[in-house]
Amino acid sequence: MRKLLALASLFVATVFFSATETFAQTTVHYVKQGETFWTIAKHYNVSLLELQRINQKQTDVLFVGETLRIPQPISQADKDLLARLVHAEAKGEPFAGKVAVATVVLNRVDHPNFPNTIRQVIYDRSGGYYAFTPVQNGEINKPADREAYRAVEEAIAFRGLGSGSLYFYNPKTAKSEWIRSRQVTVIIGNHVFAK
Repeated sequence: MRKLLALASLFVATVFFSATETFAQTTVHYVKQGETFWTIAKHYNVSLLELQRINQKQTDVLFVGETLRIPQPISQADKDLLARLVHAEAKGEPFAGKVAVATVVLNRVDHPNFPNTIRQVIYDRSGGYYAFTPVQNGEINKPADREAYRAVEEAIAFRGLGSGSLYFYNPKTAKSEWIRSRQVTVIIGNHVFAK
């Protein structure tokens, strides 16, 4: 009986400590006049949809003084890696195309058929080939420009919104019939985006 009581106490203490630790790691934001979910999500570099989900909000209505829990942001290292990919993949493309490239990576992270971290998605291999050409040819290792970083921030803030693109390709250079068979979501610059 004593062992059972000790085990139960240990379990309760563990659950309480874990819950307290999780709560302590959560950032809290008090809504100020003029703020919207969009401005708050952008300020904290988190997904607008995740911000609404974690706070159980079904609408865009916010009240001054209201308390919001802020989800964990994407690490600076992951943002740097994603910006380098965007820079390498979408150099010379319009800003919207750069945002769309970053969005493809984030959509893959959120999709059950792909790895669940930015790093794993970017370095993913299938059939001996990397998912993204800049990983294969080393362009991923070159520094990103300021616009690529802005595109990443925009994609993070809008994460989960949009058409659900999981792929992109240049129709002038893509040889795969499989990629061409995917449902096109949008065409931006020289890239076709698809799911």
